[in-house]
This record gives sequence, C-alpha cells and structure tokens, in this order.
Amino acid sequence: MGRVSQAQAEENRRRVVENASRLFREQGTQVSVADLMKAAGLTHGAFYKQFASKEALVDEAVAHAFAELARRHTAGLESYDGQRDAAQRALIDAYLSVGHRDDPADGCPVAALATDIAREGGGREARRVYTEGVADFAGFLATDDQDGVARLCTLFGALVLSRATAGSPISEEILAAAHRAVTAG
Repeated sequence: MGRVSQAQAEENRRRVVENASRLFREQGTQVSVADLMKAAGLTHGAFYKQFASKEALVDEAVAHAFAELARRHTAGLESYDGQRDAAQRALIDAYLSVGHRDDPADGCPVAALATDIAREGGGREARRVYTEGVADFAGFLATDDQDGVARLCTLFGALVLSRATAGSPISEEILAAAHRAVTAG
C-alpha cells in the first residue's frame, strides 16, 4: 500500500480527533485505540503515524470538544443578534432537554468528560483545556443577577443526574427542576 498524501494524512488526523471527541464524550477516555481507529475508518497501526500516544489524542480531542462548544455559544449569540439573555435561554433549554441527555456524544464536554479529567494528572493539557472551557462556559452563563459558576454547576449536576436516572420519571423531573432554578427571576 502506498503512502498517503499530506492532505490525506491531515484529513485522517482530523477524522480521528473528531471521532475520538465524540467517543470520549459518549464512552469515556478508556475507549481503546483500536476502537477509536475503527470508528474513524482507519487501521490501528495508522494511529502511531498520527499521534505520539493516546494521551496526546485525548488532549486534542478535549480541545476539539471545547472549541466546538465555544463555536456553539458564538453561533447562539449571533443567531439572537447579540442578545445574550435570549442566547443563554436557548442554550439552557437545549442543555436541559431529553435530547441532550440522551446524546452525550454530541453533547457538552463539561458533563461528559468531568470524571475522566478528574482522574487525569494535573499537569496534562487536557486538564488545562477543560479548566479553561469550564471558566469560559461559566462566563457565558453569567448574568447581572446570577453567577455563571452556580448556573453551570446546576446545569452540569442536572444533566449528570438525569443521565444516571434515564428511564425513570425522576430523570425528566431533574431536568425540569434545574430549568426552573436557572431561569427564575
């Protein structure tokens, strides 16, 4: 089999990072390299041509997930002509929805990756990116009346609890209660 072009190698790397970002949010960072590469449609051996280690891929995939989240926030603001309160409300509605609860692969990296990041070493790039992403998200959620960190904690906690109790009536009750709490006032 011949060598791939530089453009194809870049496309392969992008595909691996995007797939890893989704799989890590859905299944956690313990997903095997073989499964990651299979999801990207590449061989296991191709992994080490692209990445120095799985940890390097975790770092890139976490950065990709948070860049995606930042793009969503920016797009939300733009779609509401810069009206921050309307963009925040739309984000809260989507965040505390059954659809978001049931789709962690395309969902918020704050909730999906928290446990894995907590287990990682403190000096890792993924932890730094995660921490900055949490701070940025909290900043986006802040209002004159409500602290962004408190709002994010409520959203995060509700989503995690709702996912853990999915299939029971309390799951949707958790989402509704959190929605009332962060939109009151």
